[in-house]
Amino acid sequence: MTTPIWDPAQYLRHAGHRARPFADLLARVPALPGDRPRIADLGCGPGNVTATLADRWPTAHITGYDNSPEMLDRAHTEHEGPTAGGGRLDFAHADARVWTPEEPYDLIVSNATLQWVPGHLDRFADWTAALRPGAVFAFQVPDNVDAPLHALMRELAGAPRWRDRLAGLLRRTDSVHTPEAYLDRLARLGLAPDVWQTTYLHVLEGEDPVLDWVKGTGLRPALTALGDDPEAREAFLAEYRDLLRAAYPSAPYGTVLPFRRLFAVAVKGE
Repeated sequence: MTTPIWDPAQYLRHAGHRARPFADLLARVPALPGDRPRIADLGCGPGNVTATLADRWPTAHITGYDNSPEMLDRAHTEHEGPTAGGGRLDFAHADARVWTPEEPYDLIVSNATLQWVPGHLDRFADWTAALRPGAVFAFQVPDNVDAPLHALMRELAGAPRWRDRLAGLLRRTDSVHTPEAYLDRLARLGLAPDVWQTTYLHVLEGEDPVLDWVKGTGLRPALTALGDDPEAREAFLAEYRDLLRAAYPSAPYGTVLPFRRLFAVAVKGE
């Protein structure tokens, strides 16, 4: 898969909707074992939701990890530094495909990242081995690769005009596993997992809001691949826009985007 070039400003255009699943995930995380917890946020993006970890654990040392220079620049600029409760928030470059913790953690959390990490189930052993007794591994991933916005994107990318440049670049249909697969892997690693799904009905505003949403996330590999050909990029976006308009019709109050997500909170035994 082409490494996408991320656009923090585009991603943050729907920050409120994108932040809600992270808040719902944290609501199920129990008390952490340390008085000054050590926390890692794997795939922190622009740092806006990473910063909310300090609201829950004000004394924690929190590090957000990401492999996007653009996202990290935004996080460093807007969120890095000491926190009000005496903790610290910082950010560092890391690739989740190979990142291995170098110190013990009280919480490793990941928000809408693992779907971009092929083989991420096999990374769980290294990550959870670094958890202290009573510590937590928690994540959420979009669980909607079969939804129209992804199915239509893959269909269009496979069309004769685009397949040579785009086929195989987008999220695979097996990029997220079943809830049962995650529960089984976490339990076999000796953790006590809580796994569930939620479908959000996001009411989006503005012109072509579903296209605007996906331009910040799932469409990034295609936009990156076409970045050196503005005419082709706009032609692809126009075709995809028309497909999305039919799949997600607007209403007087906005456009509804159903969005299913998968959550897991797993506690390491004492």
